[in-house]
Amino acid sequence: MSLSISITLNGHPHEIALDDPRVTLLDLLRERLDLTGTKKGCDRGQCGACTVLVDGRRINSCLSLAASLDGAEITTIEGLADGDVLHPVQAAFIENDALQCGYCTPGQIMSAVGLIAEGHAGDDPERVRELMSGNICRCGAYHGIVEAVLEAQKTMAQDKGRAAA
Repeated sequence: MSLSISITLNGHPHEIALDDPRVTLLDLLRERLDLTGTKKGCDRGQCGACTVLVDGRRINSCLSLAASLDGAEITTIEGLADGDVLHPVQAAFIENDALQCGYCTPGQIMSAVGLIAEGHAGDDPERVRELMSGNICRCGAYHGIVEAVLEAQKTMAQDKGRAAA
């Protein structure tokens, strides 16, 4: 049984035939669409390495069936930069040394983008830690990650203020 879904992936429309309705979004991204930036960690929704944005919300792509996302707008790490211009969160991660081995970094960045868009972080490092707790970093780069989220949030707010003026 084959079923077809329509999604917008990183700003581009896609019609995708699914041979197996049980395929997860993570496996679709990595195995069928060759978008390997989204990482497969625990495959149980516990580590956050597979975090992507679906309709602007953070999700664990290993827990989401692709068939349930017909009509969705999906953003992966590959869709953040604008050509050679990094997204403010990507730039802040580099500036704040918020990565070591880099395996969890795409999921951390996607979670941070969603967190900032949700508007819940404020300027409280403890709150950012709590809201990013679904993303595990085995190298322990948490201090840099929190600093990067706070810095990117300020940069994005300033950019938004300039654009409104």
